[in-house]
Amino acid sequence: MLVRPQRKHGPKAEMNVVPYIDVMLVLLVIFMVTAPMLVQGVNIELPKVAAEALPTENERKLLTLSVKADGSFYWNLGSEIDIEQQADTAVELAEMRAKVASLIAVHGDAQVYVRADDAADYGRVVAAIAELQRGGVVNLGLITEAPDTLAPGAGQP
Repeated sequence: MLVRPQRKHGPKAEMNVVPYIDVMLVLLVIFMVTAPMLVQGVNIELPKVAAEALPTENERKLLTLSVKADGSFYWNLGSEIDIEQQADTAVELAEMRAKVASLIAVHGDAQVYVRADDAADYGRVVAAIAELQRGGVVNLGLITEAPDTLAPGAGQP
């Protein structure tokens, strides 16, 4: 005669969620891996606009920082924007920050303008701006050149 073992506990009506958690974690990993690949760059041509120069206060010193195409920097401190003169130069960001920070410490209210060569690396320009902020620069402007010929309707909203 066959004897069945007696169960001490009755059947459980609980859902096993472990497989669902495993599937969720796999999907999370898939999204984490593919999300950076979805960001794609698009080649764009920036618009050229004719803009008026911003007025500056005459008693403030103006520091013009230029970023060359090779990634090096030069600057000039004066009473007006001077892109021809080179008061000092630097190749490394830290060296540029230290030298400009010393100028800003002396002339605390100086207005800083950044200009970059057309072929300069955008990342290098942004890194220079970040280093200027770390060096204590609070007033910053960007210098551009007016386009030679403006197409009809260009620069109009």
